[in-house]
Amino acid sequence: MSAQIYLAYDYPLLGAFWTLLLFFLWIMWVVLLFRIITDIFRDEGMSGWAKTGWLVFCILLPFLGVFVYVIARGRNMGRREIAQAQAQQEEFNSYIRRTAAGGRSSSVDELARLSEIKDRGAITDEEFRRAKELVLAGHSPSDKAGPTGTGTSTH
Repeated sequence: MSAQIYLAYDYPLLGAFWTLLLFFLWIMWVVLLFRIITDIFRDEGMSGWAKTGWLVFCILLPFLGVFVYVIARGRNMGRREIAQAQAQQEEFNSYIRRTAAGGRSSSVDELARLSEIKDRGAITDEEFRRAKELVLAGHSPSDKAGPTGTGTSTH
C-alpha cells in the first residue's frame, strides 16, 4: 500500500480557515456580479451600446470588469437602487389607494377638486359650500350634480 490516505485530521486548521475565506470571497464576488448586471439593466441613462459594452466586459473579463465597474460607476449604484425601490413603493401605495377606494376618489380628492373649481370661478361660494357638505356627508358632488355638472340640483 504505497498510496497515501489523507484523513480529516491531516488537513490543518489554518488550511480550513483559508478555504472558507476563499469560498466566502468567491460567493461575495458572484453576488456583486449579479448586482452589477442588475444595475446595468436598471440604469435608464445608459445607452444600449454602453450596456452591451459593460456586459461584455463583465462577462469576458469577470474580475477586472466587476472591479472597473465598481470604481467607475459604483457611487451611483446605491442611488439607482434607492430610486427604484422608492418608485416601487409609490406604485404599490397608489395601487393600495385605488383598491381601497373601490374605484371612486376619496373625500380629500373631491375637496381638492372642488377647491380648484372654485378658484377658477366655475362655481360660486354657495355652490362650493353645498358640494363640500355633500362630500363630508359621504356623497359625491357628482351624485347630486345637475345637467351642467356644477353641483346645482334639478330637484
